[in-house]
Amino acid sequence: MLKKGSKLYSILTGTCPKCQNESMYLDKNPLHFNKILKMHENCSHCGLRYQIEPSFFYGAMYVSYGLNVAIGIAAFIISFVFFDSNLKVAFMVIIASLIVSFPFVLRWSRNIYINMFVSYDPTTKLK
Repeated sequence: MLKKGSKLYSILTGTCPKCQNESMYLDKNPLHFNKILKMHENCSHCGLRYQIEPSFFYGAMYVSYGLNVAIGIAAFIISFVFFDSNLKVAFMVIIASLIVSFPFVLRWSRNIYINMFVSYDPTTKLK
């Protein structure tokens, strides 16, 4: 499932979507908040330019919105339906889960967005 060459591999690991040999981010740890969105300009292996056009990753905001809605719905269902909590507690669980997942959603949304436009190419030569 998480084999090199799949979009899921590139999305979850944050690697270059074209060659999947290098992380797109300067710091692989999304919990370093001051470097969370700092990216390399190009892939050192295949030369793919990550910022395909000016303001390319503004589109990732829409992906981020969808991910946050999914996390909020999942948190509500788990807390309200499975644990039979009241609405106030369910709301607090939603807020807490969104805060905890924030750095991961930022990276995942960028990874998903660039993978919509760039596909894996196993024949990519080293630059």
